[in-house]
Amino acid sequence: MEAADWASLSDEQLLEHRISTLGLQLEGTTLEPLIKQLYDELSAKGQVFHPPCHIGDEWFVPVGIPAIFVPFFLVHDRLRALERTMMLEVEGGTKEWFMKLIRHEAAHAYNYAYQIPRKKRWRQVFGRTSRAETPDSYRPRPFSRSYVVNLDDWYAQSHPDEDFAETFAVWLTPGLDWRTRYAGWKALQKLEYVDELMRSLAGQLPVQMPGYRLAEYNCLNIKLKTYYARKRKLYADTYPDFYDTDLRQLFAAPAGLKAGSYLRLRRRRLLNAVCLWTNEKKYRVNELLTRLIERCDHLGLHVHDDDPQQDFRVSAFITTLVMNYLFTGKFKRTK
Repeated sequence: MEAADWASLSDEQLLEHRISTLGLQLEGTTLEPLIKQLYDELSAKGQVFHPPCHIGDEWFVPVGIPAIFVPFFLVHDRLRALERTMMLEVEGGTKEWFMKLIRHEAAHAYNYAYQIPRKKRWRQVFGRTSRAETPDSYRPRPFSRSYVVNLDDWYAQSHPDEDFAETFAVWLTPGLDWRTRYAGWKALQKLEYVDELMRSLAGQLPVQMPGYRLAEYNCLNIKLKTYYARKRKLYADTYPDFYDTDLRQLFAAPAGLKAGSYLRLRRRRLLNAVCLWTNEKKYRVNELLTRLIERCDHLGLHVHDDDPQQDFRVSAFITTLVMNYLFTGKFKRTK
């Protein structure tokens, strides 16, 4: 199917189409020069392996396969718009964000192509790895200097493979003086090791390039509405109930502006502020706000409309819930 046939459809109509029938390809898109930039960055470091890139349902490198899959919604502006409507943000939607992600994925591809985690020194620096996937939840230490910071959510702390991938991404970033940026950090030792390791691989062809069937990994033979139903459910599964006592304390006015109306009026401002300082996904925080609003309506709570400290207290409360989620996997405030 040509893009002209579906790009002008409404969201409701587009959601009925299977992703695999949209005729998506990387060639000739705005992603092609970004992929070339990755290859140029690798070449500038003396690396001859350029991981092949394909279209998939998310950012990933298949276990054992040195190839990068880029999410389909980045391929076309219409799909980016749909992703933003459905999930409130587009992962990798800017050039800077895209490059951070693809450098990270390139590290995983290099791990498989050169069997890097088998090296004794690698295990000493990053820890023992396994075929176990990166866990869905982990307890990050936001102020730790043992890990570099490339992607959000202190992702390097989730798994040894991710620690290496984040360190590799920082090492590869052109124009970044990582020795100065991470001076005094324990993470600098990891960066120095990656620099030494990659210098040793300069000019060397991969030791492992297994064949693979692209269809086994693109996961695109589903309707867009099914894709988003699954994606939203994956996020929504993490939301437990909230404390009514907290809301009653926060919105204690006997009368005045309804608390639910107050939150609706400030929703976008709160969403942007909380996401900025917590690095949490907009969709998750928006779902949290939705539940808070619904609960305030149910409890019939009100707010003093002229209280200058109210916005601060609400922002602090929601940020507390989100940070607690990052550490425990649950949107609950510890008493």
